[in-house]
Amino acid sequence: MKKSHPIRRTMLAAAATVSGIVLLLSLKPAGDPAAASAQGGAAPQQTAAGQESPQGGSAQQTGTRTVTGDVVKTEYGPVQVRLSLSDGRIVKADAVQAPQGGTSDQKTALAVPRLNKAAVAAQSAGIDAVSGATYTSGGYKKSLQSALDKAKATGGGSGSAGASGTSASPKAPAAKAPAAQTRVITGDVARTEYGPVQVRLVLAGTKITKAETVQAPSGGRSTQVTADAVPKLNQEAVAAGSADIDAVSGATYTSGGYRKSLQSALDKAGG
Repeated sequence: MKKSHPIRRTMLAAAATVSGIVLLLSLKPAGDPAAASAQGGAAPQQTAAGQESPQGGSAQQTGTRTVTGDVVKTEYGPVQVRLSLSDGRIVKADAVQAPQGGTSDQKTALAVPRLNKAAVAAQSAGIDAVSGATYTSGGYKKSLQSALDKAKATGGGSGSAGASGTSASPKAPAAKAPAAQTRVITGDVARTEYGPVQVRLVLAGTKITKAETVQAPSGGRSTQVTADAVPKLNQEAVAAGSADIDAVSGATYTSGGYRKSLQSALDKAGG
């Protein structure tokens, strides 16, 4: 076949084209270095970042503990308070026991949430009685105080200092406070429609530890009314620590006279 034959020229051109394509393919890089770098480097960086995040990274919990006060017996049932404390502060207060049955259910449902809230706000047992629930309030305060006393005795009661964690030089033992002086104060005679009422108080410092009625209406039905009302009024006076007490149903006049004489006794005591 001659060199200038058309078929020969076509075959040579095709062979040259195939050779060129093969050469180009053999020179092309096996992969994109940037893509390979991105695919190979991103995952390890993410893993490392994940490892840097602390396990359980929340701040250490401060020492929270639970202290339960003594059971306090009241005319309508026992009252007992449990406290949750953190670093010596009351963070939660609960009534473990409270009067139940009859009208006590309603009074307890009304009073206990208020008393719990007041305990946390005051950080002490110096809270006001809930109106209409004097006995429950009085029992609550006593149990609350006993819980605070227990917390203090075991290290760090409500409002106690020394929780900073820094070392300090040992302190000398605190001297015991002198016992509060006990006094007996008799209130003025309060005249009522059914007879005179007069109250006598026993106080330790300014705290009422006992209340008794020196005079009260007697004779006829008044004897029965007095026998029913006076013990309740005496108990309420001690629980409330003031003359802000509820009248006893069926003994309105005696209750009114009692409160007047009680207030006069407190005035004489300077409380």
